[in-house]
Amino acid sequence: MKQRLITGIIAGAVFLGLCFIGGLWYHLLILAMALIGYYEFLRMTNTAPFGGTAWIGYAGVLLFVFPWGPLQLDFQIPWEHVLWLLLLLFLLATVFTKNVIDIKRVSLLFLASAYIGIGFSFIAESRHAPDGHGIFWTFLLLASIWASDAGAYFVGRAMGRHKLWPSISPNKTIEGAVGGVVIAVFTSLLFSFFSDGFLAAGQAILIGLSCAVIGQLGDLVQSAYKRVYGIKDSGKLLPGHGGILDRCDSWIVVFPFVHILSLLPY
Repeated sequence: MKQRLITGIIAGAVFLGLCFIGGLWYHLLILAMALIGYYEFLRMTNTAPFGGTAWIGYAGVLLFVFPWGPLQLDFQIPWEHVLWLLLLLFLLATVFTKNVIDIKRVSLLFLASAYIGIGFSFIAESRHAPDGHGIFWTFLLLASIWASDAGAYFVGRAMGRHKLWPSISPNKTIEGAVGGVVIAVFTSLLFSFFSDGFLAAGQAILIGLSCAVIGQLGDLVQSAYKRVYGIKDSGKLLPGHGGILDRCDSWIVVFPFVHILSLLPY
């Protein structure tokens, strides 16, 4: 517990400090987290993390999360074109290796590069919101996700009786999940109260619901694929906390979700 607390304080201070500063350094931190997350996924799935085909995925993650904006570089290739080119390269790998690397393996690598690369790209871009409130939106989403996690844990411990999804995550309960939703919505409404009017209460409720429901689903997604490979943590980078994907499993689905559905009012 002591190690977990120390790691949490140090990692949290570094992350939140750079997030507050914003700009290039924060974006580079998110890029590093994304690349480490991809590395963790490869290790979890028993894929050589520095094999030839793995580098296609690293390149894809790099393209998605690269700090084009902070460096004032104009990258005009649409994301769907990047995805298709990435897909083509992975498919060609099956041909050039004569199926030594087969379709199942490249499908997994393609999934990882899109799942992680797109997720972290939205985390980075939220800080650069065009309305100038990027730090507000980033802290809003993170605080609501963390509130959902804390609410689900403490309510589940105190009142949990009915298992939510025992075959995937045996410790989660329906009562805990509902508690997480309530606490997340309350947190989002607090942000609305202090937003000076640019976040309406109705919008805040939708954001809080999204952070809780989609965030908990993101957590279950990672629990599901970790269970397939019989592992507890995605990595050991953060002692007491696991790896980057363990800490960011909710982030990389919530941030794209609220942007794609235009839930952030900018």
